[in-house]
Amino acid sequence: MSTSRRWGALLVLCGAIFLEGIDVAMLNVALPSIRADLGLSTGALSGVVSAYVLGYGGFMLLGGRAADLFGRRRMFLSWLVVFVVFSGLGGLATEGWMLLTARFVTGVASAFLAPAGLSLVTAAFPEGPERTRALSVYAATAAGGFTLGLVAGGLLTPLGWRWVFFAPVILSLLILVAAVPLVRDDAENARGRLDVPGALLSTTAMSALVYGVVRLEHASDGPLLTAAVFAAGIVLLTAFVLVERRVPEPLVRLGVLRSGPLARANLTALLFVGAFGGFQLLMTFYLQEIRGWTPMQTGLTMLVAGLDLVLAPTLTPRLVARFGVTRVILAATVLAAACYTTFLGAGLDWSYAMMLPGLVLLGLAFTLGYGPLTMAATEGVDESEQGLASGLLYTSIQFGTALGVSIVTAVNVAVLTGDSTADKLDALHTAMLVPVAVAVAGALVTALGLRRRGTVQPVPEPVAEGVPGPVRTNA
Repeated sequence: MSTSRRWGALLVLCGAIFLEGIDVAMLNVALPSIRADLGLSTGALSGVVSAYVLGYGGFMLLGGRAADLFGRRRMFLSWLVVFVVFSGLGGLATEGWMLLTARFVTGVASAFLAPAGLSLVTAAFPEGPERTRALSVYAATAAGGFTLGLVAGGLLTPLGWRWVFFAPVILSLLILVAAVPLVRDDAENARGRLDVPGALLSTTAMSALVYGVVRLEHASDGPLLTAAVFAAGIVLLTAFVLVERRVPEPLVRLGVLRSGPLARANLTALLFVGAFGGFQLLMTFYLQEIRGWTPMQTGLTMLVAGLDLVLAPTLTPRLVARFGVTRVILAATVLAAACYTTFLGAGLDWSYAMMLPGLVLLGLAFTLGYGPLTMAATEGVDESEQGLASGLLYTSIQFGTALGVSIVTAVNVAVLTGDSTADKLDALHTAMLVPVAVAVAGALVTALGLRRRGTVQPVPEPVAEGVPGPVRTNA
């Protein structure tokens, strides 16, 4: 593939991952309007968000491996069509169950789209400076989608909440038209046998675990059921591991998980994104429910955090080349923790100027964090397993987001002692300790990688598909 074609394909793939980010963020802004129009209960409204998370988290591992087995381009284009159809059906929904179904299937489509897109990027650009730059652009676009989606949601919701669904349809169709001629997959004709028992066990296990995480938001409502869901998820996950150890062509080759750098990258991604997910929710509470700001004001306030969209493609590759991936990720986690710490003292009289330094720190954290985490999670993995590596990364990100949102919600509800503004602010300050602690944990996990800097730890050999190159432990 020529250089110009590779970068043209990258722009298309960036459009798809940007689409995923704005889709989620715009919906969050539109939830109050959806509740008012469709007459949804609080539980049903929460289900609109949870349905997407269940589809996404439950099918992510299957989606990643399907890209390796059946062709990344084929999976990308096919599931982009599914995304278009069900996003449109969500905008046409007249009943709560219609919206829940549309969001679940949209989540499933994203679970196949995201790892296929990332593995197409890593397959198109060889390891080295060119891939580093490409992944920096790709990851910055993904992170920018979440920030710009808040602004887009604030603009579209006054026109009618259905535009939050119709706008992604329009963008998806444009991406689809551009993807057909531009996106290519050199391994598209690769074939393999789908591990059906593993696929069934992985989707049910991950769905149960994700549902358990979502239920943490309502810890006092049926704690036995929540514990039972987690127990079922753990039992199913154990059965999945046992099956994967015995089948000749497993859905997830367990040897990949024995790579220390790969495990650290995924754990750090879970913590890094989880802390941000909790912080973003608390900022929405703070600005809209405590301060009384509009969705548009909230979106514009968070806009500065999207500066990574500008800085990451140029600054991050230089820093990675100069200091190494691990040190750059460590700096990102420290900056994130510093950002969340500044908001422990957020008051009722805080002006935007007082919030700005913390939000700039957050933008710098994503500038230094998202792209290098993507590099670390895919570096040294054989090309035949890039979809699997991408699926593992996005599974970590999805679990992190769900955990962050659920835990801060549970803490906020548990410590809230009254309905006054002062009570809400005190509860928010306590809940803000969660993102701080999670970001610090991410920094500690990353720091472990520096202790082994300079050694080489290969990813264990695949069963039947060749030997991947070594993974540098400072990555």
